[in-house]
Amino acid sequence: MTTGMAAQLAKDEQGGKHPYIRPKDAATLLILDGKGKDTRVLMGRRHVRHTFMPGKFVFPGGRVDPADSRIPVALGYHPVVEAKLSEQLKRPRTQSRVRAFALAAIRETFEEAGLFIGRRAEAIENLRLGKGFEDFAERGIEPDLEPLRMIARAITPPNRSRRFDTRFLAVSADAIADRLESGTGPSGELEDIVWLTLDEAGAMDELPMITKRVLSDLGERLQSDPDLAPESPVPFYFFQRGDFQRTLL
Repeated sequence: MTTGMAAQLAKDEQGGKHPYIRPKDAATLLILDGKGKDTRVLMGRRHVRHTFMPGKFVFPGGRVDPADSRIPVALGYHPVVEAKLSEQLKRPRTQSRVRAFALAAIRETFEEAGLFIGRRAEAIENLRLGKGFEDFAERGIEPDLEPLRMIARAITPPNRSRRFDTRFLAVSADAIADRLESGTGPSGELEDIVWLTLDEAGAMDELPMITKRVLSDLGERLQSDPDLAPESPVPFYFFQRGDFQRTLL
């Protein structure tokens, strides 16, 4: 059964036919504030000069960098979350690669939104993190993966100029340990950073198809699972037989 999602995604990307490329690991972070129908999520608009989804509202996130797999953390994932992130994972199937998904989302959230997700370190003078996390170390903040929950996974269809295997993660706004006074991130990739209720976000015109679908899935999940239990099923969108398919992890 097809959904028409592939055609909608093609419009988002302004794409045509391109040679096959292997999707790159990516991750994005939904920061949630509040409970129930009044839950708000942080979003920002991609700059109009971007070639990929210009002007669209998205969650902070991006491609996993090799250095992300080498960053130490205060606490690792909840075991069930780590298991879900490891499902249907092509080689290399390593713990450091899986950990890098969350670290990429945390790093990109700082770069794009100026927010530090983590916890205060006990010994700041001894804190050594690594590339991309220099500002965290300077402020004495360690990345913490334990409160993160998996929300969805989606792989860009073939024949696109860019392809990503994206893990959508969520965390409470309580996990914000610090923030830049500018109210935005140093990369300048996101503009108009705002907090929106799930209904407000889902009703926006400037929303990529997959973002709208993830928001819809999240809204439905919160009705029966307001605490986002690690054991809850997670939707996985991938391309097969001419369109997106949806299964559960």
